[in-house]
Amino acid sequence: MHAIIETGGKQFKVAEGDTLFIEKLPVEAGDNVTFDKVLAILDGDKATFGAPVVDGAKVEASVVKNGKGKKIRIFKYNPKKGYRKRQGHRQPYTKVTIGKISV
Repeated sequence: MHAIIETGGKQFKVAEGDTLFIEKLPVEAGDNVTFDKVLAILDGDKATFGAPVVDGAKVEASVVKNGKGKKIRIFKYNPKKGYRKRQGHRQPYTKVTIGKISV
């Protein structure tokens, strides 16, 4: 059984036991989180699509850890002007493991 959920402005196709990196959530490691925005449930040949969400469907997950991704280097410059700017960025994420998909 698969489900398509929306979190952090992105959509993910998940199954029970999957591990994914999503946008940072305000929960601690070890806590449980429930995703209520289930856009579709795919069960073999049977598919249920919501308009916009499936009523009564939810996906339960447990938070493994919160962290930061790899550093990304940003470098801006204007030629012949002496303008140079170097920055770095690390995107925060939450790693979750999908537990139960219920309809």
